[in-house]
Amino acid sequence: MPVPSLLAVFAHPDDESLWSGGVLARHAAAGARTAVVTSTWAADTQRGAELTEALRLLGTDEPRMLGYADARAPQSAPGRLRFCDAPLDETVGRVVAHLRQFRPEIVVTHDAYGGVTGHPDHVHTHRVTTLAVQAAGLERLFPDAGDPWQPSALYLATHPHSAVGALSDLARAGKAMNSVPDERITATVDVSPWLEQKWAAVLAHRTEVDRGAAPGLLAGFPADARERILSTEWYIRHDTVSPVTAQTELTA
Repeated sequence: MPVPSLLAVFAHPDDESLWSGGVLARHAAAGARTAVVTSTWAADTQRGAELTEALRLLGTDEPRMLGYADARAPQSAPGRLRFCDAPLDETVGRVVAHLRQFRPEIVVTHDAYGGVTGHPDHVHTHRVTTLAVQAAGLERLFPDAGDPWQPSALYLATHPHSAVGALSDLARAGKAMNSVPDERITATVDVSPWLEQKWAAVLAHRTEVDRGAAPGLLAGFPADARERILSTEWYIRHDTVSPVTAQTELTA
């Protein structure tokens, strides 16, 4: 049975590798079409170049960058609006265009908390992507964005309460720890066979390693602690069509 195509939509360069790098690598290795839309940072920045390298390591398609400014880094896209400040119809329409062009069966994005850190760009990417997945299949919405396409399922990258122990090293480093009740988790994916590939993609984001952001913090952890954090990925699934077929499952 063919592995479903997958389009991930994340806020910043490095989010795709940290939170869904294993699933992206796994689907790509199985022959599925995979790609990543990134809400912030311009393609001609250093972080844009790092994203290109990370996606190459994960085996995905070329970067798809919306090019808005990071809420906390105006140098990310000089002269452009912050992603959180851009008109909602504009941002939703641009994601709809990527959905209709790529035509994925599965879409992956941040959960409603914006992941463990709750960064405002993460939260807004969740909102925009959720709206775009609904709009992409409706022909009267954004008619200039291409022919309608309805993904079969939306998966929200998240962390269950039971994983907080594995994340304790990040918590001690001062990172926020947003998690959801375990019963909300609908897909738990062991990505340990792809951990080396995922970690290489995380390290490709050298700017974040050097400034001590999440990739840099992880680089300073013992290998076993890093493995506990990165070797499992958790998702909340929302079906967008009925009936649901097995081809809309993340590879497990």
